[in-house]
This record gives sequence, structure tokens and C-alpha cells, in this order.
Amino acid sequence: MNNIRNVLVQQKAELENRFKEPYIERDTKLKTGSVKDNLIRVIIGPRRAGKSFFITHWLKKNAKFGYLNFDDEKLATTKDFDELLAITDSLYDSPEVILLDEIQNVDKWELIANRLQRQGRKLFITGSNSNLLSKELATHLTGRHLQITVFPFSFKEFMKQQTQELTTTQTAEKLFEYATKGGYPEPLVKNLNHSEYLSTLFDSVLFKDIVKRYKIRKPSAIEDLAQFLLSNVGSEYSFQRLAEFTKSKSAHTVQKYLGYLEEAFLLFSLKRFSFKTREQLTFNKKIYAIDNGFISAKSSKSTQDTGKLYENIVAVHLKKAEIDGKLDFYYWKNPQHEEVDFVIKEGTKITKLIQVCYDVSNPDTKKREIRSLIKAKQELKCNELMVLTNDYEAEELAEWFGEKAKIKFTPLWKWLITRE
Repeated sequence: MNNIRNVLVQQKAELENRFKEPYIERDTKLKTGSVKDNLIRVIIGPRRAGKSFFITHWLKKNAKFGYLNFDDEKLATTKDFDELLAITDSLYDSPEVILLDEIQNVDKWELIANRLQRQGRKLFITGSNSNLLSKELATHLTGRHLQITVFPFSFKEFMKQQTQELTTTQTAEKLFEYATKGGYPEPLVKNLNHSEYLSTLFDSVLFKDIVKRYKIRKPSAIEDLAQFLLSNVGSEYSFQRLAEFTKSKSAHTVQKYLGYLEEAFLLFSLKRFSFKTREQLTFNKKIYAIDNGFISAKSSKSTQDTGKLYENIVAVHLKKAEIDGKLDFYYWKNPQHEEVDFVIKEGTKITKLIQVCYDVSNPDTKKREIRSLIKAKQELKCNELMVLTNDYEAEELAEWFGEKAKIKFTPLWKWLITRE
């Protein structure tokens, strides 16, 4: 076990060096009592989104903890987990809490976590695979774990880098920067080249977490699919059409590959709303990227549609809220192909309809957005209507064929900063 001990000694040194690096406080909340109860804390989110930084900084203030990073294959493949913990106890002076980082790399990790919990260990675990929650945890740790989601920086967190107060115009400019660069912490904090960093990260996740794990024989097929989807964020897709565009073997293969991309927190899909569950399953979905930086880094398009970039920001914001159990969201479309970008559902009630429109100065554009909102309002019985814009702010009473509605126009930056 000398090799394992050497790995853990090196990881401890890396952890100590991490505390010397710049750190921007995250808005994610954890109660101090988290180290006292018997619940496993699961911190989930994309690779390099800041999960480990967040939880190690929190633990440093609140508990004595030991650290194991299973991105190292020597740890991930060890057969003697008890010996591993014994070394951890000696290095960290019998810590009350164990942090198991990137635990999805360990075979049957959920059984190990279950056993450690029964033995009285206080566990915090991180994972970069959404499967962690949907299958393993639900099956093996039901009722004994709590989930914390860490995504790349929100716009509010992105703005914490600003040392001086900005004007409204400057804040709108910062939103555009965020829309193109995205919110991954490391290139922002260390001033690295965003495009190079995110392109390398995307490829690393694609090949390490997907191609290698699922033994995909032709990596170019899933690579082409990912690039095509990133070039068409906010657009509808069907598996059959994706198979045709990417020259994949079948719609079934495309469906399987897209599942892998979503599982690895690279992309996510949005369902079209229907009161009928069966209809919802047959409708086309829309695709979004987990971070805007991936769009700029990997899209095949030389110039990006700012409106679609802003729409993606809203989709990511809502996706995190959905994972945290605060809401469900969809898009809406009627037989006349009129659309509303986001339908917010809380519990059994539809509470808000949101359009994202970068520029509403064109009367025809504004009329189109209003018409879709009012028609959706009629069908979905929802009175809270909103258009998120670049800079236009107002509350207007609109009318469409006798149907009146109050519509709130709000700059996207303001909506993002004021939301919890």
C-alpha cells in the first residue's frame, strides 16, 4: 500500500496548495449542522465547475476532514477500501468527516458509501455524473442523503470579481461577456484563455467520462453529435433528424449518445409542455448547453446568435433550480408554431411564462413575442408574463384579439442578479 500512501500524501499537499489559490465565495448554502447528522451530502455538477473548491473551503471552516480524490486511477481501482481509510485516518488525524471526490470512478461506490455510513462515518461525496442521483443514490441511499448542486458560476457569482460598482450599461456589457465566455471558474479566476480551456475540458469529459467508460468504438460519431448540438442550442431536435445530420447508424444510437452527453453534464434537453403526458413524450425536445462557454469554444458557427446565447443562460439558470427541486420547466408551442421559450411550473400550477428577446426595438419582433405570450396565457391559464431583454425595462398592458395582458419587460442581467 506504499504507492497508495504516496498518492494520498500528494493529494493532501495539493489540497493545501488549493487553499492558497484565489477563491470566489459561492452562493450555494450549507448549514453548519451538516457535519453533525448522519446524512450523506452529495455535491453534484459538471467537472471543473468548482464542486471540490466549494466543499473543501466550506469544510475547512467547519470540520476536521480527510480527502480522497478518485480521479486518480490508483485509488479508483484499489480493492482494499478499509486500508485506504486507515491511511486517511493516519494522514488526517482521524477526521470526523471524509470527502470522497469524483466517487463515480469507483466500482460499486454506492455500496461502499452505504457501509461507511452505517459504521458512523460522516460522508461528503462529489460526482460529475447525473446518474449518481437518478439511479444509484435513489436505489441504495434513499432517505439518507441530501443533494447540493454546483454549476459553473451564475452571473451573480461571475459579478463578484468586480471590485467597483458598475453602471447599468457596464453591467449589461458584463452580461454579454458572460454570455460568450461562460461561467467556468478556473479560466475566469486565473485569467486563462477561455476558448482553449473549455475546448480541452469538453474533449476531456467526452473521451474520459463517455468514450472510455462506455467503450464507444467510433468516438468521432459522438463528437460530431456534440458539436452539432452545441451549434444549435435552443433548437428543437428529433433523434431521427439528428441521425441524418450526423450520419449516425440509427436514431437509437443517437438517443443513447445524447443520454451520455446529458449524464456527463455537457448538454441537457427541454421538453415541450403538454397537459397530456403521452403527448409530452412524443413531441420534439430542445437542446441547451450546460455552460455558454462550451458554445463559443466548440460550435461550428463562426458567429453566435446573441439571442440564443441569452436564452441558454436562462435555461441553465432554470435547470439548476429544477435539479434543486424548486420548479419544473418546459417550452410551449402551439399548432401555429408560435412559441414561448420557458413555461415555469411549481407544484401542479403553471406560475410564469418567459420569453427571451435580446432586442425588442423592432415593432414586429415585439408584437410576435407578445402574441405568443398571450396565446400561451389563454391555453395555460397563467397571468404572469415576462420578456427578458438586453436593456429594455417596462410594464405594458398588451392586447391580442380582445385578450388583455400585463407584460413585464426586464433586462436579463437584473433578473439574474435579483433571483435567488
